[in-house]
This record gives sequence, C-alpha cells and structure tokens, in this order.
Amino acid sequence: MHAFPCGTPALDFVGTLRARRNDEPREMLTTPESLDAWFRESGLVDGETHCEPSDVTEGVAFREAVYTLVSGSLAGKDHDADALALVNLTAREPSAIPQLTPAGRRVEATPRQALSSLAREVIHILSGPEGTLLKECGRPECTQIYIDRSHGSRREWCAMETCGNRMKAAAYRARKRAAEPRKSASARP
Repeated sequence: MHAFPCGTPALDFVGTLRARRNDEPREMLTTPESLDAWFRESGLVDGETHCEPSDVTEGVAFREAVYTLVSGSLAGKDHDADALALVNLTAREPSAIPQLTPAGRRVEATPRQALSSLAREVIHILSGPEGTLLKECGRPECTQIYIDRSHGSRREWCAMETCGNRMKAAAYRARKRAAEPRKSASARP
C-alpha cells in the first residue's frame, strides 16, 4: 500500500523511496505490479497501466531525477542538468488521457503517459509559486518533500497521522524523562 501525504502526486511519487538517509531505505517500487498499483492508488489512472520491468527502471530513474531537482530547489541550488534533461524528456511524451464515459470521467494511460503527467506536474511546481512552498518533513528519519499550503506556512510534517504523531510522542517522552530526575530529587526527605 502506498502513502500520499505530500499534497501532489509528483511529490508523493518521490516518496516511494522512504527514509532515503537511513542505512537501508525502503523501496516501494520493486515490481511492475507495485508501480501499476501506485499509478492507480494515486488517482493518476483509473485502470491498469500494464507495467513491465523496464517501466520500473524508468520510473525509478525519473523519481530520482525529480528528487534531485526538488531537493536542490530546497537547498537553493541551480537545477542539475541531467535531472532537468530527464524530467523535460519525460514531459515531452503524451500524458494520461482523460475520457468522458457514460459512467463519468475515466483516465487511462501507459506507464510512459503516467510518468509524463507527473513530469508536467513537477515542471508546474518548480516553475510556479508552489515551488516556494516546498518543505521537507521535520522528522529526521523521513525524507518526504511536500507543498506547505497551511495558513502561515506552519506545517512541519508530511502527515500528522504518521510523522507528526511520532514527533509529538517523542517530544512528550523527552519532556517526561527530563522532569523525572527533578521529581525524584525533590521527593527525598
């Protein structure tokens, strides 16, 4: 099951490699089925994209290019030329195609079309006002990058349900541990 805490599928796709800075990051895109499931669960497509092993390789390379660009943007660096070239090349492909059916809207796509839709979203984010709203999750083990659309830009975590709760629980335990020596010292006769 995939997670979607970042406010946009393009950044959620970057989050398919979890805990990047850990000794053993957790790769979520390991099979064609996992990539197909991500496309579907993200809402990018409504059906199967029929991914092949080569699509996983392309998807991971694209994801890493996007991570290079957004993390560089957060650090105030110029765009990496290779990452920029790959994102632009991916965006040149036709994107996912929405169709109107008797049952409503349906989006079908090949893996390349799905990646193209993500690439176009990355370009939109990094070239527009949302680029200034990018933040990395405040939990040190997490490396999710999200768009902070909160009032006053006060959001600290990719998701309150996961990282926010963990950070608040850790802060509570730290405060409790810090207060214990004082209590035991003042309780002595």
